[in-house]
Amino acid sequence: MDVAHCYLEGNADAVEFCPHDRHHNVLAASTYTLQEGDQPSRSGSISLFNIDADTGKFDTVYSEETSGIFDIKWNPPAGNISPFLGQADADGYLRIKMLDGCSDGIQGANLKEITSEKVSNSMCLYLDWNPASTSITVGLSDGSVSIVSLHESKLEIQEEWKAHDFELWTTSFDIHQPNLVYTGSDDCKFCCWDLRDSPSKLVFKNSKVHKMGVTCIEKSPHDPNTLLTGSYDEFLRVWDLRSISKPVNETSISLGGGVWRVKHHPFIQGLVLAACMHNGFAIVAIKGDKAEVLETYKKHDSLAYGADWQKGEANHTKGSSKPVVATCSFYDKLVRVWRPCNDINIVL
Repeated sequence: MDVAHCYLEGNADAVEFCPHDRHHNVLAASTYTLQEGDQPSRSGSISLFNIDADTGKFDTVYSEETSGIFDIKWNPPAGNISPFLGQADADGYLRIKMLDGCSDGIQGANLKEITSEKVSNSMCLYLDWNPASTSITVGLSDGSVSIVSLHESKLEIQEEWKAHDFELWTTSFDIHQPNLVYTGSDDCKFCCWDLRDSPSKLVFKNSKVHKMGVTCIEKSPHDPNTLLTGSYDEFLRVWDLRSISKPVNETSISLGGGVWRVKHHPFIQGLVLAACMHNGFAIVAIKGDKAEVLETYKKHDSLAYGADWQKGEANHTKGSSKPVVATCSFYDKLVRVWRPCNDINIVL
């Protein structure tokens, strides 16, 4: 059920709803555009939108040009921390921007850069915050992972190591054990590292299950023993982490396209949104060792890259309201906001 859509100036690659209270209506979208030639350049942009799915509102409230952006992530709400947006850039920089000017509502909102750090001469491909919003893990195009601390508006590289042989497409903190960091790469390997050791100790390495590059890793916020991986091989896999040194691949489901991003629903356990590259978007229900596609969304005409659920319990529990989803696709520069057609609360 479509709510609204808009086109961006560049190739859209990420959309993220703000998870902070009073700002659940804020949607950020980023772009990455490669200008090929003798001296290739990578340009990008970041935009903020005011979303109201009930009225169909989809207003652009802020936009700025940047270097090419591969990934953006809002920091998790923790205590009285302000909303910060982390930005992983093609020029090797990690940038932190604060949502500003929202005291009188969304109009006048902007992003104010508070700090940046040149993490690498390679490209920053992916980022993830730890639950306390004090540390960020960054995946790099040379196969390295960098752990960067944020303290008093200052970024500092704590550790960096060569974790994989090829592009490190994804890395994430374990939200239940934030001393653990997961990494996935174009080398088809899926790894876990313990930050309590220096240098970080390899907890496990799985190199046999994924048939192509590992593109996303997401720990379930509802179950400390469940983790998902996505891959270019088109499979979404569910892992049991009860034996952390040897996770068990409980089940897998083919989604018909490379699984570039997966997002757990913020409140409904087992409900997952997936961006499936050449095959649009899918909403998947996971229960025990079974996974089932509940719904697909194919109103984008290009690579399905970015996807997110709107946060805020009121957006999902009031009356018969259905969850709100934002998705974006690359070459057609399109961002869409929509609601599932099926009543997924009942299905689950």
